[in-house]
Parts: sequence; structure tokens; C-alpha cells
Amino acid sequence: MSEEVIILSPGDIRAQKIAKAISSGTANDILHLLGDEQKSATDITGSLDLPMSTVKYHLDNLLDAGLVEVVETKYSVKGREIKVYALRDQLLIVAPKMQNVRSLLLKYASLFAVVALASLAGFFYLPLLAPSIPGGSGGEVNDGSLMQGEKSVGIMSGPSPASQFAPQGVSPPTPAFDPVLAFFLGGCLVILLLAIYEVYLWRKMR
Repeated sequence: MSEEVIILSPGDIRAQKIAKAISSGTANDILHLLGDEQKSATDITGSLDLPMSTVKYHLDNLLDAGLVEVVETKYSVKGREIKVYALRDQLLIVAPKMQNVRSLLLKYASLFAVVALASLAGFFYLPLLAPSIPGGSGGEVNDGSLMQGEKSVGIMSGPSPASQFAPQGVSPPTPAFDPVLAFFLGGCLVILLLAIYEVYLWRKMR
């Protein structure tokens, strides 16, 4: 039997049932006894020297709380049903109550806003930190000498397709890695993974 993991929030119904079931010293004695081996109600009355009604009462509370379970049902010679009880193989964790859906949405909307604002700031300020294009004032290139040289040899070369879109004498820029876009997409991915994990925990606690 695989171990279950049960996450309890203080004050929920399951936690209240468990608190009620183990509030008695007799119930704790029964749990301790069942921790050693599986037993029937008759076995428990004999081991603890208790009335059957008392044992039945505490077993019902422990069953309702999910701390013990019926693992086998046998029948006596007279046909009477005999239930065999054992501790449930589980791990109980008490954790603070999960936030509601509205608070979760507000939290992740705030995180997304922070990522978006940081990306926008990087979009405007990062070009100011980049080096300017060399070769003249403001990146302009004096092409008068080039035209004069071409006339001296009697050759007027037609403009290439690339020169129609870029200043003469300057090669077209090659696509480069965009750190702002990478930061924005990475931040969105992290927020999405955190949201998926929190929804998984919320569904597991239901």
C-alpha cells in the first residue's frame, strides 16, 4: 500500500474530525495498538480491557477521521461479521489555508506587471547604452569622394538592392540577440510555471 500525503488546513472539516478522534487517551491507546498489528474490535477490548461499546465508539471516530481503515472482514462460526482494523498508511501535513482564486490572480497580475514594466524600461534605456556607429558625425558617411572617384574612371555603378535601404558605405545590420525580449519571455515563463504549481497544490488540497 502506497503512502498517501494529506494536506490539512487549520479549521477544515477533516482537521476537526482528527482533533476530535485523538483528543481521548483511549483513542491514542487504540492507535498505538493498531500501529503494531491489525486487530479486530474484540482483540482491542481484550488487550486494553475496555467495554465493547467504548471501543466501537472510538473506532467509529477514527474511521470517520480517516486515521484507521477496515482491511479485512471475516465471519465467525455463528456467521457474525468481524471487521479487522489497521492504521492507514498516510502522511498528514498541517499547512496554512490556501489563498482564494481572486488573491491568486491579483498576485500573478502584479508579477506580470513588474516584468512588463522592467521590459519596457529596458526597451527605452538599453539603446542609450549601446555604442554609436563609427564614421562621421551622427553616423553619416561623406560619399562625395566615392562619387568623384567613380566619375574619374568613367564608371557609374548602379545602387545595389541593399544600398536602397542602408546608408552608402555602411553594411546592413545583422539580426542580434534581443535581451529585452528574452527577459520578458523568461519572466512570463517563470510566472506561468509558478501559477501551474500553485494550482496543482490547490487541487491536491481539495
